[in-house]
Amino acid sequence: MTKHEQPPPEDGGRIIDEPLSEALSRRYLAYALSTIMNRALPDVRDGLKPVHRRLLYAMRLLRLDPQSSAKKCARVVGDVIGKYHPHGDVAVYDALVRLAQDFAQRYPLIDGQGNFGNIDGDNAAAMRYTECRLTDAAQLLLEGIDEDAVDFRPTYDGEEEEPVVLPAAFPNLLANGASGIAVGMATSIPPHNATELIDACLLLLQRPDATTADLLERVQGPDFPTGGVIVESRASMLETYETGRGGVRVRARWNIERLDRGGWRIVVTEIPYQVQKSRLVEQLASLIELKKAPLLGDVRDESTEDVRLVLEPKSRTVEPEHLMESLFRLCDLENRFPVNMNVLDKSSTPGVMGLKPALLAFLDHRREVNQRRARWRLGKIEARLHILDGLLIVFLNLDEVIRIVRFEDEPKAKLIDFFSISETQADAILNTRLRQLAKLEEMELRREHAELSAERDGLLALLASDDAQWAKVADDLRSVRERLSGGVTGKRRSTFSDAPTIDIPQTSDAFVQREAITIILSERGWIRATKGKVEDPSELKFKEGDRLGFLVPAETTDKLVLFASDGRFFTLPCDKLPSARGQGEPLRLMLDIEDHVKLVSVFPYRAGRKRVVSSTGGYGFVLNEDDVLANRKAGKQVVNVDGGAALTCLEVEGDHLAVVGDNGKILIFPLSELPDMPRGKGVKLQSYREGGLRDVLVFAAEEGAGWNDSGGRRRDWKEWRDWLGKRAAAGKAAPKGFPVSKRFRPKG
Repeated sequence: MTKHEQPPPEDGGRIIDEPLSEALSRRYLAYALSTIMNRALPDVRDGLKPVHRRLLYAMRLLRLDPQSSAKKCARVVGDVIGKYHPHGDVAVYDALVRLAQDFAQRYPLIDGQGNFGNIDGDNAAAMRYTECRLTDAAQLLLEGIDEDAVDFRPTYDGEEEEPVVLPAAFPNLLANGASGIAVGMATSIPPHNATELIDACLLLLQRPDATTADLLERVQGPDFPTGGVIVESRASMLETYETGRGGVRVRARWNIERLDRGGWRIVVTEIPYQVQKSRLVEQLASLIELKKAPLLGDVRDESTEDVRLVLEPKSRTVEPEHLMESLFRLCDLENRFPVNMNVLDKSSTPGVMGLKPALLAFLDHRREVNQRRARWRLGKIEARLHILDGLLIVFLNLDEVIRIVRFEDEPKAKLIDFFSISETQADAILNTRLRQLAKLEEMELRREHAELSAERDGLLALLASDDAQWAKVADDLRSVRERLSGGVTGKRRSTFSDAPTIDIPQTSDAFVQREAITIILSERGWIRATKGKVEDPSELKFKEGDRLGFLVPAETTDKLVLFASDGRFFTLPCDKLPSARGQGEPLRLMLDIEDHVKLVSVFPYRAGRKRVVSSTGGYGFVLNEDDVLANRKAGKQVVNVDGGAALTCLEVEGDHLAVVGDNGKILIFPLSELPDMPRGKGVKLQSYREGGLRDVLVFAAEEGAGWNDSGGRRRDWKEWRDWLGKRAAAGKAAPKGFPVSKRFRPKG
């Protein structure tokens, strides 16, 4: 080290002093933007993500057009990851496979040869075993890419160039759909019929003010590659296509096969999009095993190349529509495809687009592509005409040209000076062969010159007129429509129908055998059901430290209602309760009940029956049992308890209500003073200076009131009318002999 050289700093000059939060935020933002723009979201113009665009472009450079022979997928993947896409080969091959699957793509862009997976969810063979080439639809996306139709950018290593977007002769974004998850956003676009999309584009060209409703007269809705029946309402679909967000319900397509002696079975021929058939069969078999599908007897997969699922009913008396409606609610025979049309626009800005903005963006792209191709072609024509003008000089001055070429030392310079031509024209003259100087060649040159001049005039007129440019876009779309509408691929696969309204719970209950049972629920929340009646509850066995909480007589066709201390009601079908041969099952595995929440009341549901619910705050109301049924594990919030635990839920078996507070005062008033409410807090039952409500009693005036002492003996209360008053009054002190617990019944 010389004296003029300074030693490097100890940190090597690579340590930056900055807050960790700022460093993380800046780097994570860069990662998020990279994920959104370069991996997850498709471009609205060609409907492709970068990996798909690079695959198609690399295959084009390999000349894998539909008429050529296919090449190994490993060759394609190697080119893509080596030149354009610096990611793993597995991810690139998975993207290639999906573009070749006819059950995943409405218009496959790659023609795959070999095992490319199936609708059962089986994976494709390794890339060294499969081959691929482009399809006609992919050719339409790439058409004109060599004619300066789109911009190119350097690849990640700067050694190659790749297209920013493809020319895209048809609206591939909506035709094939897309799905992806980025950082903080996602996209989910269903596939559509390309013929319908082109019709909608032509409508926009004729009527730029057309609404989404007008477009939906051309675009009926999604057209899934696996078919199916769409049961979404038209109003819902209009909102989805207007806002770019929503969902589409699609069901399996099925028909009835009649058998001998009045028998029948269901045959499913199409299943919802992105549902794996093998997993669907497992779902159906599980429903049969767990007895959750009482109308279904058996399921068989008889599929070959076409889907064929055979569903056997449990009884021939079952209506086929009832069986299928029950299965649509229980498994993936009905599926909801989410719609979130989140895409990148021309400036690579992510945003949610409706149907009309997406089609307008595609049309603007096609106009720009045509303009660029016209300018490129115009440049080629001008260059050729320039050369033709020079070649025609040869025929006008043939002798002089020959003399200059034969006798001049520098013929090129002499030609340029003598005929006032350009260097390019001079080179063309000097490169002309003698046999091309025939009279026929002169006529051919003049014919070519005339044709190119006419084509140039047409291109100049096209570039000078907006109307002509839009007419060109329309003509191109009509030509593409003819190419895509033929054969099986062009026909619509998904149809539309209204979902029938059938009361499935009642239909299912009709096939549950009706038996008397007793439901046993322990204090720690273990539930079970035993047949018949429990004569001696003391003989019931529980886990150590546990004991009987509720003993409820019911029937297998009943629904068990459970009222919790947080004001929620839960519902369980009695025929699905575990057997009493063991200790039962924890209730919290069946329902979403927190550990601190206790059960207040358990009873079988009876249609139209009413109950009085009240809380320790002194509020209550009359509730119809029809309003407490809940189909969710989380239950149904009915009573607002304001921090106080829900206290009672008594059946209405009379016309008067007696309430007693913590202060020992009792108030009796007619039950008619309480309102009927489906949910809420209720009205004031009794006023207190301190404490709250302790207990409630519902009784009939004709039978009289009373209470049970600590020994369970009934004590009549003949003077109960002395405690009559208006609701929300304070009441009077309890009579002599009233239990010290201040309850009409012993607790527990």
